[in-house]
Amino acid sequence: MRGNEYQQLYICSQLVKRLGKMEEQGRLTPGKQIMVIPCVNPYSMNVQKRFWSIDNTDINRMFPGYSLGETTQRIAAGVFKAVQDFPLGVQFSSFYMPGAFVPHVRMMKTGYEDPELACQFGLPYVILHAPRPFDTTTPNYNWQIWETKAFSLYTNSNGRVDQASAREAVESVLGFLAGQGLLRYHRYGGFLSPPVGSKEMGAPPAKRAGVYQYYDGGLVQFSIPETFSGVFGDLVGGVIGMVISRVICGLLAAFFGWLIGLPVLRLKSDYLAIATLGF
Repeated sequence: MRGNEYQQLYICSQLVKRLGKMEEQGRLTPGKQIMVIPCVNPYSMNVQKRFWSIDNTDINRMFPGYSLGETTQRIAAGVFKAVQDFPLGVQFSSFYMPGAFVPHVRMMKTGYEDPELACQFGLPYVILHAPRPFDTTTPNYNWQIWETKAFSLYTNSNGRVDQASAREAVESVLGFLAGQGLLRYHRYGGFLSPPVGSKEMGAPPAKRAGVYQYYDGGLVQFSIPETFSGVFGDLVGGVIGMVISRVICGLLAAFFGWLIGLPVLRLKSDYLAIATLGF
């Protein structure tokens, strides 16, 4: 949907590649259709702009679209017309805020959501999100209103390709499709995805400001027990880090000044002047 979703485009390309090989091997169920739309905003992607580059509108907030409206409304209308009759739908979504995220599935609480079906993706957890007013113009919301079992699948990257989470997304979709009888495929591994409400999530407090650097594997576990005493990551820099770095720099400068001054201060006359000019 957006011009900076390189990760999502890459996932679609890998999914098409895998499905193509399965079709050659006769592993797709006859009479069933799987449609993949890798990109609906190639112009913005080519110029590396998140929204529609002409009027800066967001196609992802234009659904179900309007065939006689502005350009992005017409694009949304064309996409929705092509997908609205499918019983299942998956959108590879991107985050609107920065952060380190674990691949997961999100659904909106529209009255048509199916959390138990979402658990079959085998990702660490499923988030159920109460729609806000501007969420009613997203593909996921409108898909569900039109009685499609729609899911938003998030990985941990947008503007760059993360192959590890991309492979996890492809494997989860293939396993899900196999569970729905659309193809023959056996996925190894996966999670018993617990449904979690978006209001149950929160940001852990920090004792000081800084740049957050998480440890590998530190964010895999979603449900944190109250007695958890491990370390998820560390804060790098920040105000305190700046003060400490200035103190250390001052001490280092004083040390090297003293080290150089030992031989230089023993000089006299013109030699002292030359050494002074040299430093």
